[in-house]
Amino acid sequence: MIPTALLGLLLGAAISGAAYRFSGTRAAVAAAVFAGVALVIQLSALALIKPVKTAPVQRFLARWGAGMGLRLLGVVLIAVAAGLDPAHFPAVPTAAGFLGVLLPLLFFEVRLIR
Repeated sequence: MIPTALLGLLLGAAISGAAYRFSGTRAAVAAAVFAGVALVIQLSALALIKPVKTAPVQRFLARWGAGMGLRLLGVVLIAVAAGLDPAHFPAVPTAAGFLGVLLPLLFFEVRLIR
């Protein structure tokens, strides 16, 4: 899990820096907050799936589905934050922070669960 956390922090920092460069401080903070949310969700999903890597397929898929549900909750959080407070959470940097961390970590997860 440590490589995942380090990669997530690195991606979050890069995306926040790009958001700062293109849109300023508020965008960078929004991107950083949702990059952190994505990292916590991904680490939680990995913690859910780790104990059942060698379990029967039904248990594995149940835990994997719970992790996907967490990821969907993150997408809903983007919509809520950007909808309720667009001044502090502009939609594009907020979504970029979340998806820019979550999607690469999802691809990285495949290598971890083999």
